[in-house]
Amino acid sequence: MKIMTSRFGEIEVAEDAVIHFAAGIPAFEKEHEFLIIPYGDDSPYSFLQSVKTPDLAFLMAMPHTFFPDYEVTIDDDVERELALSSPDDVLIYAVLTLSGSNIRDLTANLIAPIVINARTRKGKQIVLDRSPYTTKHRLFPQDQEEK
Repeated sequence: MKIMTSRFGEIEVAEDAVIHFAAGIPAFEKEHEFLIIPYGDDSPYSFLQSVKTPDLAFLMAMPHTFFPDYEVTIDDDVERELALSSPDDVLIYAVLTLSGSNIRDLTANLIAPIVINARTRKGKQIVLDRSPYTTKHRLFPQDQEEK
């Protein structure tokens, strides 16, 4: 199938590459189908691109790349909803935000990761209850000399 994106133009994708979000994504509840598009071959970044809306894409990264001690507990309801039956099925992404023009200002939303079943292609953004995480964890800590 072909989809139009504002960032990548028209792209051809396999039907089985589409990730289905039954409830959409918070603030984008009418968006149910997305693709993961790598930023580049060796890049830790990806885009979560809407199939329906060309201008809607979220920059993401797997949080363990930048935060090795990051812990996510997926509750039983989400496990059932996404049909998670093995740890090998689970993909975890953090949505990234660039606050300024410098890539060193990138932050990750660690309190609301995107959980995807790699086998069934079902996804959901969850909010971690009673978590020490926030919506703005710096990917690149500020250097001491900048303070």
